[in-house]
Amino acid sequence: MKGLAIGLWLLACTLAVSARDKRYEPSWKSLDSRPTPEWFSDGKFGVFIHWGVYSVPCFAPTTDVSVYARYAEWYWMRLSSPDMEGHAQFKAFHDRVFGPYFQYQDFAPMFKAELFDPDRWADLFKRSGAKYVVLTSKHHEGFCLWPSSESWNWNAVDIGPHRDLAGDLTAAVRKAGLKMGFYYSLYEWFNPLYHADADKYISEHMFPQMKDLVNRYRPEIFWTDGEWDHPSAKWRAEEFLAWLFNDSPVRETVAVNDRWGKETRGVHGGYYTTEYGLVHDKSESGATLLHPWEECRGIGNSFGYNRAETLPDYSTPEKLIHLLADIVSRGGNLLLDIGPTADGRIPVIMEERLLQMGEWLAVNGEAIYGTRPWRRFSEGESVRYTSRGDTLYAICLAWPGSSLTLEAPSLAPDGKIEMLGLSKPVRWESGKDGLRIDLSGLCPEDAACSYAYVIRMTQVK
Repeated sequence: MKGLAIGLWLLACTLAVSARDKRYEPSWKSLDSRPTPEWFSDGKFGVFIHWGVYSVPCFAPTTDVSVYARYAEWYWMRLSSPDMEGHAQFKAFHDRVFGPYFQYQDFAPMFKAELFDPDRWADLFKRSGAKYVVLTSKHHEGFCLWPSSESWNWNAVDIGPHRDLAGDLTAAVRKAGLKMGFYYSLYEWFNPLYHADADKYISEHMFPQMKDLVNRYRPEIFWTDGEWDHPSAKWRAEEFLAWLFNDSPVRETVAVNDRWGKETRGVHGGYYTTEYGLVHDKSESGATLLHPWEECRGIGNSFGYNRAETLPDYSTPEKLIHLLADIVSRGGNLLLDIGPTADGRIPVIMEERLLQMGEWLAVNGEAIYGTRPWRRFSEGESVRYTSRGDTLYAICLAWPGSSLTLEAPSLAPDGKIEMLGLSKPVRWESGKDGLRIDLSGLCPEDAACSYAYVIRMTQVK
């Protein structure tokens, strides 16, 4: 028996080393075989940060345009493009407030981040219950939040804050025990090199920047965007990912998304991404998307801070908590965005929403973190399921009343039912209509949380 145990241990070690030492070819067939790290699928909730020169004008229209024209981080492009939706509103605002001859580049010295406190940000993110953070290292405007030598005088160290914002936040986030990642835009709207010679831009600007970010900060997430101008072969995405997965300092831990070329979303890359809309299988059978995926959206209607937004533009805590529960029940993660101000403050309403998420997760996080979809993700309009082994969680999006009958689960005779946040077990019985849970002795105030309530069932068959 001792020899068998040693043999099995050696076999396990060999398999682990083989998996770790596997080389990926620069082809989608090979790259797509790399699994997204488990830490990402377990984390479920992250904070997205859109912060840059666009945080100075921090404006977008809030009415009479589609959701994509409400993105304040697109200020420069919509201001400069007469044919784009929202141009008239952006231009009218700009001319009135800054004058028709004020150039977008003149905003850069005004982006000072003088109140930026990375430790305070990181503490807030930790208290929100988030497990990872993704910072826009460079948006489509091309301005870098780190000292990129490829973007001379168009980065946060050369102009504006005169500070390595990406590096300072990375150190604080990791000190708080969270994972750190970077958003990176492949293309740049007005970079002359990009428009004159895209191949040269990719080889002499984009590739060095991406490798610099990885080697300098070792991110756990590399979140690309701005891929839609060209197919992935033009961006040399497969070549970069092969380096990232084989030879980079984060080859074993990094998670990547699916925005690597005009044809790759929901097809190639790491986890799939959606934006202000759940794009996955909503079939009547209750199927979920088994491939890892993530929904990203702002607390308001913009990713970058939009000072034109008012309270009705912001999601309520109830809506955000229900959104998280629904996404996790379908096998996804929620990347919830905040837009700091140009001086480095997180707007109070965004801070409040993050803390409200954290208060709920402090009680109910067991039903979120590390869970996987059950054989069906919902029952009726107000129940979402998550699972871990033979434990099933029913997340009730409203107080269920004095009793709750669930037709889907079946418990073993020694099964147990509890409500998270309470110490006493809940009575239950199986009947022809399903599993009847008796909550007659409870009220919402007993649950130690608001907006959604979790019933834990163990020994589920």
